[in-house]
Amino acid sequence: NGNVGLHHTTRNALAIAGVTAVIKDLLDSGLIDHAVIDAMGAGVAVSAQAPDTIALDDATGPQLNLFLHQVTPNAALRNAALPSRDAAGNRIANPPLALDLHYLLTAYGRAELQAEVLLGYALQLLHETPVLPRAAIRRALHPTIVDGTALPAIYQSLRAADLAEQIEMLKITPSALSTEEMSRLWSALQAHYRPTVAFQVSVVLIESTRPARSPLPVLSRGETDPVSKRERGVLAFSGLTPPLPT
Repeated sequence: NGNVGLHHTTRNALAIAGVTAVIKDLLDSGLIDHAVIDAMGAGVAVSAQAPDTIALDDATGPQLNLFLHQVTPNAALRNAALPSRDAAGNRIANPPLALDLHYLLTAYGRAELQAEVLLGYALQLLHETPVLPRAAIRRALHPTIVDGTALPAIYQSLRAADLAEQIEMLKITPSALSTEEMSRLWSALQAHYRPTVAFQVSVVLIESTRPARSPLPVLSRGETDPVSKRERGVLAFSGLTPPLPT
């Protein structure tokens, strides 16, 4: 059919892991820039693991842990580009899967006040970066290799996540969880509670790369002119009252 166009999109399913990697890099780089190691008197680790896997023994140092605990549809964009198929069942659009990511950020300290210091710096970093810059996203997903250090396989895969090119910017918003909600969450995690803050990142777009066929725009409508053999197009009337029922 000559009256169709082909469209391709490039987002992929690595976007969720890419967001976690970007925020982890933001926290890690921010702690270094603020010389938190000097304030803590010890090295600080930044991880992205489930809370029940974090070691609580005295042999490990202070730590910040980022945990993705929930993914929800984004209300504003969940109906974008719908319907995705025509009456014949042919794909005419690739509607994006729009998601909001919900995180828990937990501070672990082995000495007195270490958790509070870590949490304070982490909250300051998130507060000062309400929108993740595209340059920071590219830098986090394409880290510089120093002295031939081998990049973990999962981070090599994240290079294919074109997160920085999605049309919507990634925004960080604090979330408020009640004591009951926090208690239920940590009970479900079967982990010991530590000072924790919740925040949300939106919006993450995952789109299909499959080709879609859509009709070309309509050029004219109405009755055919006997001289030009073309449709007359839309009739436009000036004034408040049209001269005939419309």
